[in-house]
Amino acid sequence: QVQVVESGGGLVQAGDSLRLSCTASGHTFSSSAMGWFRQAPGKEREFVAAISWSGGVSYYADSVKGRFTISRDNAKNTVYLQMNSLKPEDTAVYYCAAGLGYGNRRSQSTYDYWGQGTQVTVSS
Repeated sequence: QVQVVESGGGLVQAGDSLRLSCTASGHTFSSSAMGWFRQAPGKEREFVAAISWSGGVSYYADSVKGRFTISRDNAKNTVYLQMNSLKPEDTAVYYCAAGLGYGNRRSQSTYDYWGQGTQVTVSS
């Protein structure tokens, strides 16, 4: 069993930066791909970014490419999402997920464990 816990959300102004952290317990973290998804009010949950187990490959949604950076520290069982130049449309609950197998890392169905989410609010 893997427990996933996000932290670092908050209220910021447009143009500000924020770093989210996600800690996953369990010995499988270093062999798990990790992903960030978000869900805005009234919208479906959508892919934001993902990173391979080694950290060597990362993927981004077009809407965040160039502004967000995903990284991981396997020694700390932690994955990060650095968010720069935040926009009001980035306002959402951000979820972290761990995926043990293979698959399309942009798809929610390839992830096995999910956190409870952390709220990010960007004011204009």
